Amino acid sequence: MSDALVHSGHPRPGSLPSRTEAVLESVKHAILVGELKPGRPLVETELAARLGVSKTPVREALKTLAGTGLVTMSPYKGASVREVDQALARSVYDMRLLLEPAAAARTAAGANRSWGEAADALDRADRAADAAERSLANRDFHRALYAGCGNPLLIGCLDGLRDQTALVSSAAWAVRPSWEMEAQEHRAILQAAQSRKPDLVDDLLRAHIGAFVARNFPENSAS
Repeated sequence: MSDALVHSGHPRPGSLPSRTEAVLESVKHAILVGELKPGRPLVETELAARLGVSKTPVREALKTLAGTGLVTMSPYKGASVREVDQALARSVYDMRLLLEPAAAARTAAGANRSWGEAADALDRADRAADAAERSLANRDFHRALYAGCGNPLLIGCLDGLRDQTALVSSAAWAVRPSWEMEAQEHRAILQAAQSRKPDLVDDLLRAHIGAFVARNFPENSAS
């Protein structure tokens, strides 16, 4: 069994049975590092055998991953890894452009805001061993930017994009590894937030998100 497929990730205690959570994180990590490639069928019996569990936690994990956008489910073909194309990338990032800069600006405008979680996420991204760890750390950084916006519905919408964002970024880095440049942009955004400059946070984050999709999924490219 490969290391990627047994990676336990960062469980969310209490949200799912522990065995299902472990399977979910293992499959997610394998998808994000490219071991389970886009379009690959996810056969319950095969995954269960490789992970040393019954089919039940595998089935539940795949349902959860389908809900977050990493897996597609078909009544005829079963589960498979979601394919990343221009339409998916632009849809996810269009939603982020509409919502995330404003949410981050509201967070930055808040009084006595601690940015420790954001700084820690950037440090973890710098130390990441692979694209999955880096993408998930970047995801945590962005969540720290908007989590204090004060609007639970807005936070929920952005949370719902997190796994798909990680999938898109991992796919893009496999072709064009640009995370070092993006890390510098993250540091500039964090500095603006720490300085309580919400307008600058909005501008920098909008430019950061827009540049990523324009660089990796330009409108005039083939889908």
